[in-house]
Amino acid sequence: MKTIADHKKVAEEHVLYEKDPATKIATITFNRLDKHNTATIGMRARFGELVFKANIDDEVKVLVIRGMGDNLGSGGDLNEHGDLYLNPGPDDNFLVDLEIDDPSVKYPPAGSYRYLHGLTDYYAKARSGNRPLQEFKKISIIEAKGYCYGWHFYQCADADMIISSDDALFGHPAFRYAGWGPRMWQWLETIGLRRFSEMLFTGRPFSADEMYNCNFVNSVVPRDKLEAETAKYAHACSITRPTDVVVAQKTFIEAYKQHRGEYMGSLLTGWLEGMLPLMTDDGDNDVNLGKGDTFKQGIGAVVKGHDENYPPEWRLSKKGRQG
Repeated sequence: MKTIADHKKVAEEHVLYEKDPATKIATITFNRLDKHNTATIGMRARFGELVFKANIDDEVKVLVIRGMGDNLGSGGDLNEHGDLYLNPGPDDNFLVDLEIDDPSVKYPPAGSYRYLHGLTDYYAKARSGNRPLQEFKKISIIEAKGYCYGWHFYQCADADMIISSDDALFGHPAFRYAGWGPRMWQWLETIGLRRFSEMLFTGRPFSADEMYNCNFVNSVVPRDKLEAETAKYAHACSITRPTDVVVAQKTFIEAYKQHRGEYMGSLLTGWLEGMLPLMTDDGDNDVNLGKGDTFKQGIGAVVKGHDENYPPEWRLSKKGRQG
């Protein structure tokens, strides 16, 4: 697949969309069960487009985001981008991610600061699919369960409400192999300095109860009651006030977030992520996304193997957490 249009076409089966004009409730469902709903380039782009369209659509007032199967999602597809980050060839670039299909555009060369920063700065934009819910002027509700990692954790940070099953795990694997993630400012603002520092420096995931206690999650229920709880919240939001009132309310909230520097935080994280090639190791065995020889067996295998070095209750893998 060479163009973003190709990626989006494939993503149509992995990011589903439906709406009910009678209730004005729309639903985005991640449907990539064999990969724990991991997000591809096309899925991120399609998600951003769907949120943008729902924002304009007069038949949508509430947007519910959920995942098929046991998980909301385990983040971005590591293997899809692995070589571009780690071992880029002379013709490799991120033009597809940036939705540039023009062959006359020359991407900055590998090894330059702009090679990676061009992408990480783009991740600060809603159109990249990483933060579209920040610009969504209607009500967004995440139905969280199982893995809520990485890119899916971004969406949790930006949603208006999170309804979670009691088995959900929140965090970002990149804290262990890179050291940062695009929505760190928003996590810090929502979770608080002490708890986010713990998540960032240990790399451990937080449970639904922990996230409820630090005001990140609105409601925690057993898995078998999750859909009903989410539907209850969505129904209440759909009937409380007219859509014009909701948009005015959301504009007020967005102004507050910008006063707190939400978008500036995205730009700063993009700048920080662009520094990745300059990070040096403390030792030969360090897991470092910028060191290609660490990942000869594949980035996914390295992340899973490194997970075993942590106490069972701090592992990212649900299987690994069982001991």
